[in-house]
Amino acid sequence: MRISFRIFAALFILTQALTPENAMSDTPKSNRLAREKSPYLLQHAHNPVDWYPWGAEAFAKARKENKPIFLSVGYSTCHWCHVMEEESFMNPAIAELLNRYFVSVKVDREERPDIDQVYMQAVQAMSGSGGWPMSVFLTHDLKPFYGGTYFPPEDRWGRPGFSTVLNSLHEKWTHEKENILQAGEELAGHLKAHAARTDAASQALGLETLQTAYAQLDGTFDVRYGGFGQAPKFPRSHDLSLLLRYWKRTSEKKALGMVETTLTEMARGGIYDHLGGGFHRYSTDHKWHVPHFEKMLYDQALTAKTYLEAYQATGKDEYAHTARGILDYVRRSLLDEAGGFYSAEDADSEVPPSARGSAAAHFNKMADGAVPPSGRGSAADKDPSDKKIEGAFYVWSAAEMSGILGEELAAIAGDYYGVRPDGNAENDPHGEFTGKNILYQAHPLQELTEKYGKSHEELRALLESAGKRLFSAREQRPSPHRDDKVLTDWNGLMISAFALGGRILDEPVYLKTARNAADFILKNLKRTDGRLLHRWRAGEAAIPAFLDDYAFLIQGLCDLYEAGFEARDLQSAYDLLQEAMLLFWDESRSGFFFSARDGEKMLYDAKELYDGAIPSGNSVMTLNLLRLGRITMNRDLERKAERTLECFSNTIARHPAGFTQMLAALDFILGPSREVVLAGTGKDLKPLLQVLDKRFMPNKVVLLHDKTRRDTGLLETISPFTAKQQALGGRPTAYVCKNYACDLPVYDPVRLAELLEKP
Repeated sequence: MRISFRIFAALFILTQALTPENAMSDTPKSNRLAREKSPYLLQHAHNPVDWYPWGAEAFAKARKENKPIFLSVGYSTCHWCHVMEEESFMNPAIAELLNRYFVSVKVDREERPDIDQVYMQAVQAMSGSGGWPMSVFLTHDLKPFYGGTYFPPEDRWGRPGFSTVLNSLHEKWTHEKENILQAGEELAGHLKAHAARTDAASQALGLETLQTAYAQLDGTFDVRYGGFGQAPKFPRSHDLSLLLRYWKRTSEKKALGMVETTLTEMARGGIYDHLGGGFHRYSTDHKWHVPHFEKMLYDQALTAKTYLEAYQATGKDEYAHTARGILDYVRRSLLDEAGGFYSAEDADSEVPPSARGSAAAHFNKMADGAVPPSGRGSAADKDPSDKKIEGAFYVWSAAEMSGILGEELAAIAGDYYGVRPDGNAENDPHGEFTGKNILYQAHPLQELTEKYGKSHEELRALLESAGKRLFSAREQRPSPHRDDKVLTDWNGLMISAFALGGRILDEPVYLKTARNAADFILKNLKRTDGRLLHRWRAGEAAIPAFLDDYAFLIQGLCDLYEAGFEARDLQSAYDLLQEAMLLFWDESRSGFFFSARDGEKMLYDAKELYDGAIPSGNSVMTLNLLRLGRITMNRDLERKAERTLECFSNTIARHPAGFTQMLAALDFILGPSREVVLAGTGKDLKPLLQVLDKRFMPNKVVLLHDKTRRDTGLLETISPFTAKQQALGGRPTAYVCKNYACDLPVYDPVRLAELLEKP
């Protein structure tokens, strides 16, 4: 997307420096954010900035006092948000500038992704990049005229300081307001036109589209360490899931190899928590060694699913082991006692008392999606003992490990985890991990058996003991901040992961966890009129749901049905799908809007397609339409899925690798896909179920018709064709259908496997 030279010129003029005022003022102990539920907003409730939450009160004040709006967007586990708060929002002089010249509005991007999405597009159009914290300046009618991400408090590193920006914008607003209003009007118009753009004709999407996506992923693949491109490296789980589907379709061994290399190296690297399980957000180096230590719920859900699929595809226990580590971490650390899943754990934490005095003096981190500055100025000179720093909860000195394990066991564990006396973080440009070790699998066990003269079993037992002792010691450290809000969309992703884990790993506790989470969401975040809400925290559900909430929860309920075969899950999924069609479906152009048609109006009606850190709602909803279309035999649902693909086909065709979750839906449409009905009673069906659960076969739906269950009537209502598919002769029976035609029923697991693999 391009914007005119006129807008760029106006924005350049706005950044010209003026001397900041250093007036001081007394401020109240808390501001309006103290009344909010968002952990992120509450973190700023005691700033001297006169913050407002997003809403009419702030906008009215801006109009009445003729002030521009300063919009600050972030989230509670965002490192650079913490930095900007400490440096600027807790700074009385900067707070005075904000309070005197602006109306300041704080938004939690995870609570209000609609606001974040629209203004992030604006920032990217203005600056060429985006990230959090996002800092945007708006006119009274909420049109953006200047924006960026993190600003240092004073001019530094060749970029204007926040004080400079505030003074400059105030000066321009006072003397050149018409130019500012015009710049905002033009930019808003440009964003709206870009969102409404319609290509003259659609592109045909087919096998060649999948081939192009594969070639594009292959072109950026890191052959040695896996992943795509260089640092920073993200897990990109849906890219890997598409490669598994491409391998399944074409038998292309290289595609499977790309997945295996990536998953193996990720699980060996420091991006994986070898003591507590779960994955950190991304790796700052290409070896997966030095992570950004933040842990997000959605990453756990998506990576667990990919490891489970890889286990199905290869039968390798190492992938099942990693998936269990992820799911066990979530149950231990991110599970509310009522059943919902919390959102995240912070990268930063207090330095443990045992490590104070040796902690790094620098607090420079890679920005959360923003271009990293090279220093923190005065923060580098502060005593780290009272600060929260990157990875403090997770890193170790060699001396700490020896004190906990004893010299002999510490030597073995140190070899395995790559521990060095002087620290092992090779990628540490700011010196924040000096003398510290990030645990990773440095050597395979076979090498250590030869070095220490012990058997494989002996070493594994010793390392298991060392891991438990280190974990117990780590639990005594100050814990990272946990964002304890429950989001419907991210919970939907996690329900899918636990349902798949319960089914594929034959682990009842995982299935029960998925069941409880689904019940929690449907009880606490669904209104009596059927509408979903987006966020629950501290007993309060609020914020009308967005497309992602519906899409991800429907997917989770479909996966939960195939794991536990409770017909109520299909009914809930179908009801939510009908509600979503009313709220988000674009009848004129097809596809789904991000916000409901009766929701708060933004600058434009956004449709999200890109499959980034999480898949887009349009991608997941397209697959939901296909799955529920097959289950209910409602061809209109499948036609809407095809129309959604057609709606976005030109965008997808230009760069298919950017839309890998949507291509999973395309893969389903291209087929072959299967509808499998199992008839019989639960325990007797186990051998047939194992054939399905152990096989990587994503393009299928599975139904259980058990006449002894109370919900059989409900299943037959949702899926009428199942009524005729009975257990024949009292024996467990499998019906395999393709393209609405069924093969002869089978009883033997071997014969079922043959039918499933038949072209």
